[in-house]
Amino acid sequence: MDGDEEGLLNDVEVNGSWTPQEKALHEARLKAKAKRRVRRTSSRDSTRESLSDNGADLGGDPTSPKGKTNAGDRKSRMGKGRGLPKKGGAGGKGVWGAAGMVYEMEEPDAKDPNYDESSQGDTVYATVTPELDERELEKTVSPIVQEYFEHGDTKEVQMLLEGLNLGHNKYAVSSLAVSLSLEGKASHRELTSRLLSDMVGKVLTEKDMARAFDKMLADLPDLILDTPEAPQMLGQFIARAIADHALPMGFLDCYKGKVDCDHARAALDRAAVLLSMKTKMVRLDNVWGVGGGLSWKVGLVSFFMNLLLKEYLISGEVSEAERCLRDLEVPHFHHELVYEAVVMVLESKGESAISMMVKLLKAFWETGLITLDQMNRGFQRVYDELPEINLDVPHAHTIMESFVDLCYQESVITKQLRDACPSSRGRKRFVSEGDGGTIKQ
Repeated sequence: MDGDEEGLLNDVEVNGSWTPQEKALHEARLKAKAKRRVRRTSSRDSTRESLSDNGADLGGDPTSPKGKTNAGDRKSRMGKGRGLPKKGGAGGKGVWGAAGMVYEMEEPDAKDPNYDESSQGDTVYATVTPELDERELEKTVSPIVQEYFEHGDTKEVQMLLEGLNLGHNKYAVSSLAVSLSLEGKASHRELTSRLLSDMVGKVLTEKDMARAFDKMLADLPDLILDTPEAPQMLGQFIARAIADHALPMGFLDCYKGKVDCDHARAALDRAAVLLSMKTKMVRLDNVWGVGGGLSWKVGLVSFFMNLLLKEYLISGEVSEAERCLRDLEVPHFHHELVYEAVVMVLESKGESAISMMVKLLKAFWETGLITLDQMNRGFQRVYDELPEINLDVPHAHTIMESFVDLCYQESVITKQLRDACPSSRGRKRFVSEGDGGTIKQ
């Protein structure tokens, strides 16, 4: 009999007088104690078996400190594991992985909650300009063209247009500029022709330019409502653009025998006539007149004014002469017209030229087209050159006196300007004048 059984008997003898409840409680305690003892024994046996499988020394005392299992050991105590560390030594708190492991670069995931856009290197910001539709393009480009008519700098227009996203509607810039110039002055049309020439190859291509003129030819029935001369002007634009290499040379050939609109046919015929002229390059460079004195020389202005006066003497239309003079846009040079008109009267051989020139100057004076200063300056130039003119026109003094008196009667010139006219008295008369060569005093 072992010690446990003796203890159990002693307890029974000592406590033979226990109540049934105390006896049941005591038996339950004994059973629980026996179970704990069995569990400890089975755990020690399994440990010995696992150590024997691994070749470990089983000769130690399991009750000694060296033989006891470490309570902090994370290895399996059931003898089912291989005895290796978890995850090959790459796991655990604060561990970055196994020794010698090389990690590849991972692309950041924008959907990651910890994704930080500012920490992903240099951020490049680009301004996205929306493409302009036809209505927005007209609203944006019209002020640019209107300002260009004031300063005349094509480079500034190109810079402003390059900052816009014109898209597939960029051809409309040309048609819009031409439409605005049709309603403006001759200088505006001259500036528009220069702008079209400078934009080709930089902002627009020849195909864009051809597409724009195709659209304007189709829109002529509407353009003619505001500008009756639109077909002729558009023809001049086409001819000038072809001469400036802004339009393809075969642009007119594409329309041969394919035009049904009378207005479009008139515009194309006008362009063909201008291009077929012998002096086409000079003519097309000056197709819009002097263009406000922007690029014309004095001799060229005199040529156009002389041509204007000759056409007036043939047609007698004061309104047409007035329109041509306004289109020249050189108000500071109107004294040249007065000078040419007076010299033309002195060189004429009939009385009709005198009366017609007085009528023309009177009309210009009354409408304010020619100012008092320009009128006086033109007559004074003739006064100064009258001795030289008299060499070619012997009766120049007499004709001049008659013309000045008639102009004064029609209130074209002032009394002071009339009195400043050189008199024919005191000069030597020639035999050819019919007075025997006498000298009038």
